[in-house]
Amino acid sequence: MKYFPIYVDLDRQPVLVVGGGEQAAQKVRLLLKTTADITVVAEALEPELEKLVLDERIQAERRNFHPSDIEAKRLVYAATGDEGADRAVADAARARNVPVNVVDRPDVCSFITPAIVDRDPVTVAIGTEGAAPVLAREIKTRLERDLPDGLGRVADRAQRLRARVAQEIGDGRLRRHLWERLLKGRFRERVLASDEAGARQAFEMEVHAVKRDAGRAGHVALIGCGPGDPDLLTLRAQQRLQEADVLVVDRLVNPRILEFARRDAERIFVGKTPGGPATSQDEINRILVHEAEAGKTVARLKGGDPLIFGRAVEEMSALQQAGIACEIVPGITAAHASAASLALPVTSRGLHRKFSVLTGATADGVLDHDWSALARSGEAFAIYMGVRTAPEIRRRLLDADMAADTPVVVVENATLPNERAIATNLGDLAVCMIRKGVRGPAILFVGLDWTDLGLAAPNKVERFFRENIVPFEQRSDASTGTDQKEAVG
Repeated sequence: MKYFPIYVDLDRQPVLVVGGGEQAAQKVRLLLKTTADITVVAEALEPELEKLVLDERIQAERRNFHPSDIEAKRLVYAATGDEGADRAVADAARARNVPVNVVDRPDVCSFITPAIVDRDPVTVAIGTEGAAPVLAREIKTRLERDLPDGLGRVADRAQRLRARVAQEIGDGRLRRHLWERLLKGRFRERVLASDEAGARQAFEMEVHAVKRDAGRAGHVALIGCGPGDPDLLTLRAQQRLQEADVLVVDRLVNPRILEFARRDAERIFVGKTPGGPATSQDEINRILVHEAEAGKTVARLKGGDPLIFGRAVEEMSALQQAGIACEIVPGITAAHASAASLALPVTSRGLHRKFSVLTGATADGVLDHDWSALARSGEAFAIYMGVRTAPEIRRRLLDADMAADTPVVVVENATLPNERAIATNLGDLAVCMIRKGVRGPAILFVGLDWTDLGLAAPNKVERFFRENIVPFEQRSDASTGTDQKEAVG
């Protein structure tokens, strides 16, 4: 971030605009939304600016710019349309440490004017650091459509109620919850509808409800944050992140997802590193119960979906025993996201009518799946947490008579910029994981392949076969089978 977004108080503050043409008029139109004292310096003014001078809405100095014009100004705009003249204004402003904006020259600006959605006193500023103004206008158009015209009335009414709310609700956390209820519920609806009596009634009801619930325990949301890409976060997950007082965060949750949460939310990191430091499940359960019993809204952030290998059972049980409300917010699980990223269907009519997910790691280290059932022809499944146990998985499946040429697709860091996909087969799986340096997190798809479905694999898919890398469709039966099984074993 090169430009730090900030709002400047221009109430009765002196602002200088250098230039008298259309570019200067555009800046003056925007500044007139404030109560700034605007002075335009230019030899000649275009008609709109002339009228504003006659109406005493701006002041004008009909002459060339002089560096002394900068003195005591809060902001300066250079809008002459002449590159040399504009640069002279910018140099003079910088020499006096006065913020300056040069129209269409972000390289010499010390501040830029964003695209603005105006719902006074609610304003939304959209900036692209001067790189793509058209994109900023597109975002502005979408926000103009989505934000109701009366939103400013809601903010104005909230401002008038702040003293009353502070008097009625002493606890800061409860005050925040009250504002969430007011600005998302019936109070907001009634203000937007210009129903004064209905708004007053809704306000009193919400204050009473918050006071009534003041001594009650909080609640916990177990939130699935998906495989990593923040774009795959659900709308409900985003809402719960905004509401949370405390975030309890797993290791595999992308840090960028935390940007959806309030900045003042407490963050507790409880990552489990394979073979390394880890927060015990009992300690995580204790944290969730403790924070909720303090009346806080807790967001428990997990990678993927909380109900699929997310240890949700233990946490739900602990919360239920403590009498704490628990909500499940589903997320996109890693297997589905990985398959979608590679355009790899996990079911298909007439070929794969069942798809299973299983874990490649257990607390006691014993993989006790029904390997014979998994090895049957036509079975397709995804293995989570199977990087370290890949050799054992391979051995168990081969011992159960699964063919060594059964296709396997390994997807590491699914949906992230460093995502990697490798197509191999069961016989070559262990060697593939070592030679390709797969460290995880990764999903292993067994029994799935594009060729069988009449599809082409994406170009980003790497291929690893010990007979030096030939595609599935080009491998003869003689090159796969018992000999291969024994050679790898």
